[in-house]
Amino acid sequence: MYQDEYHPQVKKDIKHLTPTLRELIQTQHLPKLLANPYQGELLIGDLNGIRSYHFTSAKQPYRIAYVVEENTHTVFILMIGKRGEFYSLLKKRVKG
Repeated sequence: MYQDEYHPQVKKDIKHLTPTLRELIQTQHLPKLLANPYQGELLIGDLNGIRSYHFTSAKQPYRIAYVVEENTHTVFILMIGKRGEFYSLLKKRVKG
């Protein structure tokens, strides 16, 4: 199993989610992601090298963007949020 680390802004991402969704991410999605980090879709273009894990809750699509750091056996979570403008916000976060 991989270790998890987080971008400083992820705390703000999580605050915008409902308590039920936060618990679902913590108990189901993150453990699944840490057990097999290569299941997320590999992004291309400006976001090359970043993976995106997709899930749905209450008919709303969500994403977890992350990078697998194989040398340290770590999954670095960059962003968690609704699909909407997720990728344009992620580009700003990665460049900033």
